[in-house]
Amino acid sequence: MRWFAIACWFGLTGAIVSGAESLRVMTFNVRYDNFGDGLDNWKFRANKVAGMFAKHSVQVAGLQEVEHHQLVWLRQALPAYEFVGVGRNDGKTKGEYAPVAFLKAKFKLLQDETIWLSENPQVVGSKGWDAALPRIVTFALLEHLMSGSRYLVGSVHYDHVGVEARKNSGAVIRDYITANAKKMEASAVIVAGDFNCLPNSEPFKAVEAGESLVDSYKLSKNRVGPNSTWNGFRAVVPDRRIDYVFVNKSVVVDRHLIDDRKINGRFPSDHLPVIVDLQVKE
Repeated sequence: MRWFAIACWFGLTGAIVSGAESLRVMTFNVRYDNFGDGLDNWKFRANKVAGMFAKHSVQVAGLQEVEHHQLVWLRQALPAYEFVGVGRNDGKTKGEYAPVAFLKAKFKLLQDETIWLSENPQVVGSKGWDAALPRIVTFALLEHLMSGSRYLVGSVHYDHVGVEARKNSGAVIRDYITANAKKMEASAVIVAGDFNCLPNSEPFKAVEAGESLVDSYKLSKNRVGPNSTWNGFRAVVPDRRIDYVFVNKSVVVDRHLIDDRKINGRFPSDHLPVIVDLQVKE
């Protein structure tokens, strides 16, 4: 029954907003290449991860925990997409990326920038507050080729240890958007990622503070899948939604899907992909 519902999700057309552009966005923590994962190691999952793009007809995606060699593989496996981002350790290729991916046939990259979730966002490799590791958000300004509309899209991965770091990271994101979205003439702002926090937690509230960004799950009346995005490669853990797509108020959310389907008995990652159908008001 669940997959009948998901099939219908992609087969039905939601309410159309006059003068709006449709956009399908995915956020997906693909899990770094950990030898200790055994049969869930990247070499066994890579094709499953890449398959999510075609399966869900993704136009724009924010990915997390992508190591350099994984990014190289994804670029080769998904030639229709361009990927932008840098490694969090050196601002080049070392450490995990949080790349933004987009269909080259639909969008043109105008600019991109990676900042660090710290007291000094422009300092490469900087750790913020009590974070265990450097953490980043990669922003890409995309121009829709047909309409000329501009979208500011971010992909982010919060720290898994630092309580204060998670609380303060929302302000870093908001400050960047406040300083840049208007002058970039962005029609919409979308921030997707693994926020390592639950709904209504302090870090979650910090993202929505000032009402500039809202959780797309809240805005959608059509929700498919579990109320969780974490499976640990074993089973979906109830009430553990930690991966989000946040949007600004110029965006209408038609549907929100958390894909919990296994492939040949195993999950593509220890996180579940989140796919959201959006309409951007002109």
